[in-house]
Amino acid sequence: MFPALIHRWKLRGEVDPVVAATLSEELRISLLAASLMLQRGVADAASARRFLDSRLADMPDPFTMVDMDFAVQRLCRAVQQGEPIAVHGDYDVDGITASALLVENLRAFGAQAEYYIPLRLVDGYGLSGEALQRAAARGARVAVSVDCGVSAVAEALLARELGLDLIITDHHQPPEQLPEAFAVLNPHRPGCGFAEKDLAGVGVAFMLLVALRSKLRELGWFNDRPEPDLRHSLDLVALGTIADIAPLRGLNRVLVKSGLAVLNQGRRPGIAALKQVADVVEVTSGSVGFRLAPRLNAAGRLQDAAQGVALLLEPSFQASLSSARCLDECNRERQAIEQQTLDQALAQLAEGMDAERYSIVLANANWHPGVIGIVASRLVERFHRPTVLIALDNGTGKGSARSIGGFHLYHALQACRNWLKGFGGHEFAAGLSIEEALVEDFSGAFERVAREQLSKDDLNPRHLFDEEVLLEDLNLDTVAELEKLSPFGAGNPQPLLLARNLQAEKPEVLKDKHLRFHGVQGGTRLACIAFGMAHRLEELAGDFDLLFTPSINEWRNRRTVQLKVKDLRRVPVAETEATDDRV
Repeated sequence: MFPALIHRWKLRGEVDPVVAATLSEELRISLLAASLMLQRGVADAASARRFLDSRLADMPDPFTMVDMDFAVQRLCRAVQQGEPIAVHGDYDVDGITASALLVENLRAFGAQAEYYIPLRLVDGYGLSGEALQRAAARGARVAVSVDCGVSAVAEALLARELGLDLIITDHHQPPEQLPEAFAVLNPHRPGCGFAEKDLAGVGVAFMLLVALRSKLRELGWFNDRPEPDLRHSLDLVALGTIADIAPLRGLNRVLVKSGLAVLNQGRRPGIAALKQVADVVEVTSGSVGFRLAPRLNAAGRLQDAAQGVALLLEPSFQASLSSARCLDECNRERQAIEQQTLDQALAQLAEGMDAERYSIVLANANWHPGVIGIVASRLVERFHRPTVLIALDNGTGKGSARSIGGFHLYHALQACRNWLKGFGGHEFAAGLSIEEALVEDFSGAFERVAREQLSKDDLNPRHLFDEEVLLEDLNLDTVAELEKLSPFGAGNPQPLLLARNLQAEKPEVLKDKHLRFHGVQGGTRLACIAFGMAHRLEELAGDFDLLFTPSINEWRNRRTVQLKVKDLRRVPVAETEATDDRV
């Protein structure tokens, strides 16, 4: 088994105090808030105002995306002439929400639109040739892929043979050879002038709709019919973007911030039902990632992801509630299978994995391909190594991979392509297919790439904190101001602060799992909660340093500052100088 991880505490980046003070004065915000925005790449007052306002009016022109004009022209003709449009999605939340988004709005534009979501265990990943054949047989002449298709070279040729004009919308890394489709919309295409490269699949689909509505308006299509308000569909964009862990900066931040507001309005019956079964009152990035998205994902992992699309499009709350309960039950089943798979993976690691390895590659014929991606993420959290899990079945394997900072997963799989039947993905997550006989060779090749790109120090995770603060500076107004930097997530992490030389007052264990105490520094005393850290009670005996996220706790109409603990470190009694391991 691998050695215990050493979490290093490292300042996220140096901030020029003069620039921070200027920004604080110009925006009339606290110096702490100004410093945190600079840490997140906000360089000046104008950028900071855009960051805080996040206005939809600031969206870039969708027609700067390569092939957008071709895609829009073809879809305009389909809408105007009543041609059936086949939407082909993917079975994760990004693909589910993108499919619902396109179908909902194409129908609102007046088009005939149907959707197909592949079955994970039958069709595998990506664009399905059989689905294209069925769509053509039903009379479709236009097919639009969402969140997949950029590697579908053979399927694009099949679509042409079938008389289908294939429009691919995707956000995954494009291969050297692009499919010969009618249009390929992907911000990562070489030479693409669309500046926002971080869009999820649902974001690319949304920009297509923005462009299509603009063209239809120009053609007078809405002169005698209502023009749909795309803002009402931003709940779907927020769901898919957060679930796909797309960076919440730039356009993604604009779309997600607006989409969360729509989610909390409760306009969509399917989301309202999902919130009820998931016990979610206020929708945040966290509740999407940990409560709503897993339930939407569950059906696609174990059964049929089309259930998720149907839920999102369902106009009746009662019907939605029944579907949401089914998804909730499916999620419980998924959790049980996931735990069993994790236990088996840990057992394999304990039995035979070299502790000096820089990567993890495991395969098992008993694993369900629908949960190995989640389990790979669990192993990355525990061991901080690029991880590939492969579910074997009759001599072939389907794999899911997850990565760490500094190791570009898609590029690594490119370097190992001689051992793979196929692969796709991006920097931190990918999927692959492989012959069982080549798993060992692939494992060796993947390990060699990991050793080329990573140092031993890279295998120890880092807690990147934003600022060192005094507890006396964390009043209600300052902490509330930090909330304006939300939504938080990938690319815009929650503020993580460092306070030194604290003492714990009234420490106690909650539910055998968590710690609760008051952190005392000088004359200031603030409530602290440390989830899952009950085993670290003894570390509160003396002075300690604390990494935490400040928050506001509301209880019985009283609002107080509460520190959510990320990590803590004892201060040695005879400490002389802080070591690099400590900061």
